[in-house]
Amino acid sequence: MPELPEAESIARALDKALKGRTIRKVEVFFPRLRTSLEPLLKAKLVGRKFVDCKRRARYAVAELDDGRTLTMHFGMSGVVRVEPASVPRRKHEHVFIHLDDGNVFRFEDPRRFGFLEVQRKGADGWPECLAGIGVEPLSPAFTGELLYAAAQKRKTSAKELVMDNKIVTGIGNIYAAEALFASGIKPQRPANTLTLEECRRFAKEVKRILRLAIKWGGTTVSDFKNVDGSEGKFAQKLKIYSQKKCGKCGAPVQTIVLGGRTSWYCDHCQK
Repeated sequence: MPELPEAESIARALDKALKGRTIRKVEVFFPRLRTSLEPLLKAKLVGRKFVDCKRRARYAVAELDDGRTLTMHFGMSGVVRVEPASVPRRKHEHVFIHLDDGNVFRFEDPRRFGFLEVQRKGADGWPECLAGIGVEPLSPAFTGELLYAAAQKRKTSAKELVMDNKIVTGIGNIYAAEALFASGIKPQRPANTLTLEECRRFAKEVKRILRLAIKWGGTTVSDFKNVDGSEGKFAQKLKIYSQKKCGKCGAPVQTIVLGGRTSWYCDHCQK
């Protein structure tokens, strides 16, 4: 599932491809993904112009010139492309948005867990469907102090704490595992045993790792592809996630299931 760095890479590429482009036609080839796609045909998108494209959490948000947004989430296998109209439609490309430069925005999703909707913006300037989510991990608002305060109220695991989107948004399984490893914290540690220093170290490491992952275009483990079809190169930098040996000491990597997700950790390097 695309996480924050993957969504950021997609949003940056879409910003270059879509900004200033006018919509000429909308085609829907499948009735629904996570939600119905048919409202796209009734949204009066023809003639609207894309203003920009940004990321919030794991969503890419393309703003239109009438103040609405085209909001997208990529589920387990979603891929977006901007290609010439002459490129034949692929089997699982469910939406085409034709642009005035002859290119087509294409949304592909074989597993159909993705999300593509026209949304109005809320009071915070973001789509209404994103109201109530936590702070961005790359923003100044995400600090060790914030995480420590949240941890004191919870008996859940450290891994589940840092993946709680109501506290901090966009940290998924890959980057939670990597940041906990870099911070020396076992994923199964009860959250309320974390010290302030450990929370500060985690906040610092998650910012470092996310920025590095964005630089390398995200992580491709199975399905993820960038807008140009390339794979995320951060997979080559992983130290613990899906690894057999610890990236620090070389000991066998251990696994545990937390919150329904597999977690990787080193019994020697994480406490």
